[in-house]
Amino acid sequence: MNDLAVKQTFSLAPQNLDEALKFADYLANSDIVPKDFQRKPANILVAVQWGMELGLQPMQAMQSIAVINGRPALWGDAVIALVRSSPLCEYVVETDDGETATCRVKRRGEEEQVRTFSMTDAKAAGLAGKQGPWSQYPKRMRQMRARAFALRDLFPDVLRGMAVAEEVQDIPTERELNQAHARKADEVKQLPPYPDSKLDENADKWRGMIANNRTSPEHLLSTLLSKYTVTPEQVERIHALAPIDGEATDASA
Repeated sequence: MNDLAVKQTFSLAPQNLDEALKFADYLANSDIVPKDFQRKPANILVAVQWGMELGLQPMQAMQSIAVINGRPALWGDAVIALVRSSPLCEYVVETDDGETATCRVKRRGEEEQVRTFSMTDAKAAGLAGKQGPWSQYPKRMRQMRARAFALRDLFPDVLRGMAVAEEVQDIPTERELNQAHARKADEVKQLPPYPDSKLDENADKWRGMIANNRTSPEHLLSTLLSKYTVTPEQVERIHALAPIDGEATDASA
């Protein structure tokens, strides 16, 4: 009687923290794991832990979870796979009419829910035409947004509150926000210079208003700086408008 061949199997799933740490180190030095995890054992450890809570095997977790700006998130394809495999889901139906993506979802025991994302929504969010996937694959990106809204709203228990990677990628980073603030500051600096001729023209009027306590050098400068750039010499001239007796007259910058 021939011996039956026994199929040998093994699992890479770590059984304790020590094994998880070694597992993360091994995979971090591998070139076949996704780029986000190469040379980053800490990212692997986070992905494996999240994967365990979602019911994913370690290698599935690394394919399904992305670490974006330090935040773990699920790729959209993994999100719909997890939801459809859940007994809580009756169906997920996605459509797109060329302008608006629609995701219809039915959770067992509840009414159907619908979420949409249109190009109008994309424009309002500053996404339409954005360099990258939004300019190359707008239909796909609309689909991911509608899907994210629907599945995160109806199945937070299945997804364990995980964000959707395609959605997280569109959130401005701190660096991008700082750059935007810097550009805004530069725009403010582009105010036109206040002409000396106008200062000459208004000096006597302002002197009279200051003498009658109707304004002050500080108030005048505050008004000017909201519209113009002012030189240090002009600041000195305005501060030098000493109160004197004179007829108060209306004037404006």
